[in-house]
Amino acid sequence: MNPPPDPVFIDPFTDFGFKRLFGSEPAKDLLIDFLNALFEGHKKISDIIYNKTEFPGAGKDSRSVIFDLLCTGDNGEQFLIEVQKAKQEYFRDRCVYYTSSLICDQIRRGDTGWNYQLKEVYLIGLMDFCFDNTRPHKYLHDVQLTEKETHEVFYDRVGYLFIEIPKFNKTETELTTTTDQWLFVLKNMHKMNKIPVFLRKPVFSKLFKLSRMSNLSTEERRIYDVSLKRKWDWENSLAYAQKEAQTKGLEEGMKEGIEAGRKKGIEEGLKEGRKKGREEGREEGREEGIREVARRLKAQGIPVTSIAAATGISEAAIEQL
Repeated sequence: MNPPPDPVFIDPFTDFGFKRLFGSEPAKDLLIDFLNALFEGHKKISDIIYNKTEFPGAGKDSRSVIFDLLCTGDNGEQFLIEVQKAKQEYFRDRCVYYTSSLICDQIRRGDTGWNYQLKEVYLIGLMDFCFDNTRPHKYLHDVQLTEKETHEVFYDRVGYLFIEIPKFNKTETELTTTTDQWLFVLKNMHKMNKIPVFLRKPVFSKLFKLSRMSNLSTEERRIYDVSLKRKWDWENSLAYAQKEAQTKGLEEGMKEGIEAGRKKGIEEGLKEGRKKGREEGREEGREEGIREVARRLKAQGIPVTSIAAATGISEAAIEQL
């Protein structure tokens, strides 16, 4: 069997890949095009300014946060782009906290002339996982504050766009919008060996040029390899830990089922054991999987604060792993 060919383009879902393609001044026209595609004409962005990604807490005892990417539009609106690789229990809470932090930062202490008029704040979540209990084929969620009964928009200056990349499974012939084209590229670019004909327009030509492996310097290639390895380690660690914990949970559930079978009959007990094992295995697998990922990230020297933000585990608990 022949080994797989070397990749031609970088993976946008690595830290290095995303920042190279969207997080620098030479690439800001790519980010503008991507954002305009997502807003589908409801908003037109002409220019952006990149902001610092480390955001201080509101008070001296508040913790600071580090965003993936933050920029300000030409009308003063702010766009926060978060790339989330793995499912996190409090991901939605974190997104609300991030936007709330940006809103609170619009008024500084000592400013007595502010009339409470807020600038717009939007969070775009690029997710390499899926929410629980959402429709199977709905991959883009446009979230705003609405009136519960009529579903009319109550407040339109804070918004969330969540994109579940695994659900986007359109083929080349099914791409009807610019948003479709962008999501197709982000999901599949690292597996391509050339630019598809239907994507040969200036904005995507520049994207593929920036993402071409042969255009990376030696140092950039080293940084990318580290970033890619971390992504693989994260995925492999999570998958392995969940599988092991689910197996353990199934075995324990079977034991309990067999014990119940002495009272209710062996056949009924086995059925109950399988059901209980699956339920407990899933829950224990998820929790143990997250703890295993945290242990491996800690062993790789990732800061405890970053591990806590990514996994939802407290910093104190991570220190004890």
